Amino acid sequence: MFELYLDTADIDQIARLGTCLPVRGITTNPSILAKANTGLNELLPKVARTLGEKARIHVQIVSEHPEAMLDEAVILRKLPYDIIVKVPATETGLTAIQMMKAQQIPVLATAIYSVQQGFLAALCGADYLAPYVNRIDTIETNGSGGIGVVADLQALIDRHQLPCRLLPASFKNTLQVLGVLKTGASAITVPPEIAIEMLTHPAVKPAVDRFNQDWRAVFGQTLPFES
Repeated sequence: MFELYLDTADIDQIARLGTCLPVRGITTNPSILAKANTGLNELLPKVARTLGEKARIHVQIVSEHPEAMLDEAVILRKLPYDIIVKVPATETGLTAIQMMKAQQIPVLATAIYSVQQGFLAALCGADYLAPYVNRIDTIETNGSGGIGVVADLQALIDRHQLPCRLLPASFKNTLQVLGVLKTGASAITVPPEIAIEMLTHPAVKPAVDRFNQDWRAVFGQTLPFES
């Protein structure tokens, strides 16, 4: 089943979009939390109250050595929430991922910029892979860009039947989101402003207004089931 996440710590936006979309949970990183000036002890219970106790929350560790990364992950998993531990897909991070998977800790390999990097993280046991779509577009002058990385990585995962999900991140427009959805990726995380843009189209409101005007011109305030 497809999983939709919001890439934010803004609880107001989480509440707004959680009422109209089937939001699986949220993704965070140290920059998002720092920008919101929100610590986990404040954010986690708010998310649980807003999206429900089954909301999945991706939390990135900040330790720099494999053993310390593992210790941090163990503590996060003891919290009474559905937490996926985010680990940068670096040499150190891949070492830590294998240590975490030996203890059955669910992991998202993040900061993925290439197909090869993502594939190695999948081989190390990562449950989710987060390619940075727009950031790849920004730095890659040749090739197929972020969407191409997602497509190639999804193809490799399917070909080798690896038990992980792509969870692409870093979007700046809805066309990037559409391109990623076409690759068959089974999860995605978008910032609230992109999710809102996906919900809107300039032609929708005039069309709905015309429907209502035509109805009321004949039936007034009578509701359809009363007519």
